[in-house]
Amino acid sequence: MKFLVVGAGEMGRWFGGAIAAHAAETDAGDETDVAFADTDTEVARAAADAVGGRAVSLSTDERFDAVCIAVPMSAAESAIERHAPTAQRALVDVTGRMADPVAAMREAAPHRERVSLHPLFAASNAPGNVAVVIDESGPVTDRISEALAAAGNRLVETTPGEHDSAMETVQAGTHAAVLAFAAAAEDVPDGLTTPIFEDLSAVAEQVTGNSPSVYAEIQATFDGADRVAEAAACIADADDEEFERLYREASDAIRDASATTEKENR
Repeated sequence: MKFLVVGAGEMGRWFGGAIAAHAAETDAGDETDVAFADTDTEVARAAADAVGGRAVSLSTDERFDAVCIAVPMSAAESAIERHAPTAQRALVDVTGRMADPVAAMREAAPHRERVSLHPLFAASNAPGNVAVVIDESGPVTDRISEALAAAGNRLVETTPGEHDSAMETVQAGTHAAVLAFAAAAEDVPDGLTTPIFEDLSAVAEQVTGNSPSVYAEIQATFDGADRVAEAAACIADADDEEFERLYREASDAIRDASATTEKENR
């Protein structure tokens, strides 16, 4: 089976690597071909070398069983439209947004298998939860799911609307809160920290250690940062009584969210 990954960045390599590794562990190893295409040919070659695949041109007229779109969110729809004809059986995306890519895949490939995937982690932290929207299933996308599950990932089925709404909190709001803390923090003398400060500093270090363009795309795509700013302003301006009310509301919200997550994980 032939796979083409359009976009040889972090998520493209993650996807191609999972497909190649699963093939190597099964009797499909000699029959699986993973190719990468990217605007930077050297990046495509490096990704191909890493998984034992090959690099092809973005303008290739070769046909593949499955094409995975692994480009930035802002380029997803145009990439889907451009590369859909290359996919003979299945079209997949790992761009991070779901509503618009799913609609674009449905329009560009109405008679093919279609799945949207969102790994909810950096590739260096894999495996983890992978959000999945199955728009049209079949043997090719089933094999992709098997490969991701075999790598230790937990596949979480969702809908485009549910996913994109959740990302307002999970990504846009969370990143805004962490970056705001990092931007506002001042130097603290050694020994005058608390466990909470140290934990949040570690999270901030993790967030700020990546490409800023990825986080900029998330903020441009999803709402959520504005609610964090409004909440911070309310806390900063609150008197004692108002602060206690906000504190209780936050406690209740976190408790409810934790209970829901625990129930879903059972």
